[in-house]
Amino acid sequence: MKVFLGGTCNGSTWREKLIDMLTIDYFNPVVKDWTPECQEEEIKQRKECDYCLYCITPLMTGIYSIAEAVDDSNKRSEKTIIVCLENDNSIAFTEHQWKSLKQFMKLCDINGAKVCFSLREVAHYLNCR
Repeated sequence: MKVFLGGTCNGSTWREKLIDMLTIDYFNPVVKDWTPECQEEEIKQRKECDYCLYCITPLMTGIYSIAEAVDDSNKRSEKTIIVCLENDNSIAFTEHQWKSLKQFMKLCDINGAKVCFSLREVAHYLNCR
């Protein structure tokens, strides 16, 4: 079993926290120097991994991870996992942002993706597969 660790970058430490809890293999797409080869490997890993996790936190600055998550929840719902963390490194989503993210999670759930509410829940779900 292997999980693709997609979602918020920008100094977030959610990946390290989750990796410490995992008993399965993972692919971490975060690298110091993003190259076209890195992008190709990410695309390959998203297809090949048994699960694709998208963790959204307040440190996100772009929205592409949300687009990827919705796309995967439509095309590969059985292997898509969504988790949104309300706080990250003492930064929190605004009330309006959090309300919108709850709707995003609901949409992904309706599409058939697994929606989790904490990294611990994600780890438990993946480790018990």
